[in-house]
Amino acid sequence: MLFPIGLHRFSVFAGLLLVAGCQVTAPVKEQHNYVLETTRQAQGADQRIRFLVIHYTAEDFHTALNTLTDEHVSAHYLIPARPPLVHGQPVAWQLVPESLRAWHAGASEWQGRNNLNDTSIGIELENKGYTRRMLEQRFYPFPKAQITLLTSLSQDIVKRYQIKPQDVVAHGDIAPQRKEDPGPLFPWQQLAENGVGAWPQASRVKTLLHGRDPQQPVPIEELLSKLARYGYPVSTNMTPQQQRRVVAAFQMHFRQSDYRGNADAESEAIVEALLEQYPSS
Repeated sequence: MLFPIGLHRFSVFAGLLLVAGCQVTAPVKEQHNYVLETTRQAQGADQRIRFLVIHYTAEDFHTALNTLTDEHVSAHYLIPARPPLVHGQPVAWQLVPESLRAWHAGASEWQGRNNLNDTSIGIELENKGYTRRMLEQRFYPFPKAQITLLTSLSQDIVKRYQIKPQDVVAHGDIAPQRKEDPGPLFPWQQLAENGVGAWPQASRVKTLLHGRDPQQPVPIEELLSKLARYGYPVSTNMTPQQQRRVVAAFQMHFRQSDYRGNADAESEAIVEALLEQYPSS
């Protein structure tokens, strides 16, 4: 009886392994000088991608595109402030395949993990960032069309990698000592309402205030301990200024009406609500 060459090769290969005490079943993948058996797949594995990081460019689109495509810094996606349309659909620029690491996070930490370039997808939004007048920072808003496109793209990424709500973060969240983007005008609540990221339940925050004035001071060490449990990078040797930066980063994300970095009762109630809603596994 004649056999197709591929089947004959597999039969011989399987027979040899049976003699050696191994059992081989289809499918197999033949490489140039060896064969891979792929029937049994390990359960002890997960996705490399765990985090989605949102940035702003602090420069115009064309400058950002040049910056993000040179050899020093990159991101997986860049979204213009006013996305062009192709066949009626808005366009985002993919600069790095999701299977590869982009250089967008820099020195970073979240939930005890460092160097988040290894485990994250980075999205850059064209936005001027802020201007400074005297001691005041004036941030720039994000156009509706840009956020609509970001929401659609982020929904796909979150679904693809099963990213948890608390792991959709700002660049400022993971590097609060040196970054503030995407700033206090970014619509985190809107994204959360569309299935991307975390947001505290207002009713629960009110309950956890226990009737206190929202601006009532609380011990910053206790607040920082709770922020660390949520994911923020906190260490015991931080200076008072560094402590305030962590608190301010949290407030830019979750309490955008006041992000001066004061440790107050409302900030404490918000992080307590988040810890209840999104327990770490």
